Amino acid sequence: MADAVVIPGGSFGSAAGLLMYAGDVPGFRGATVHRHEWTEPRPPAEFEPAAETWVHDQVRPVLDGVGGQPLLIGKSMGCYAAGLAAQRSLPAVWLTPVLTVPWVPAALERATAPFLLVGGTADRLWDRRLARRVSPYVVEVPAADHGLYVPGPLTDTIAVLARVVVAIDEFLDEIGWP
Repeated sequence: MADAVVIPGGSFGSAAGLLMYAGDVPGFRGATVHRHEWTEPRPPAEFEPAAETWVHDQVRPVLDGVGGQPLLIGKSMGCYAAGLAAQRSLPAVWLTPVLTVPWVPAALERATAPFLLVGGTADRLWDRRLARRVSPYVVEVPAADHGLYVPGPLTDTIAVLARVVVAIDEFLDEIGWP
């Protein structure tokens, strides 16, 4: 049986909003979904290298407990686990990854397993050129911010959520997961 580990960002848990539905995709495919929650307060300097270490220290025991080759799904600061994915050759879905800190792009460049990047053009932490350079699997949402919200009625943002769910499912089909 396949496993997926959902890693939250800094603001919401792994069963909220976008991450809830993103984690449901592997669940609907028969995987066991492990929703990680931070066990300590967030690191005070979220954009400093110590934050990557903090995330690794939080996520490593989860991966060790799950074993095997789980799919990782991370949002924002949760994408700091990209280094662990690279070390363990784990496939991943990185939602609104922080591409403006050096350790995330460096980890993505070391990755040997496929990964999907999802970001918005209005997100100051997104770098469209970098995303397309490090992965053939990229979904970029015009005018979307870091929460993948777009201007206009809320139904437009809900349509983005649906697009992301479809993109994750298609990505998993393409890489043959599980």
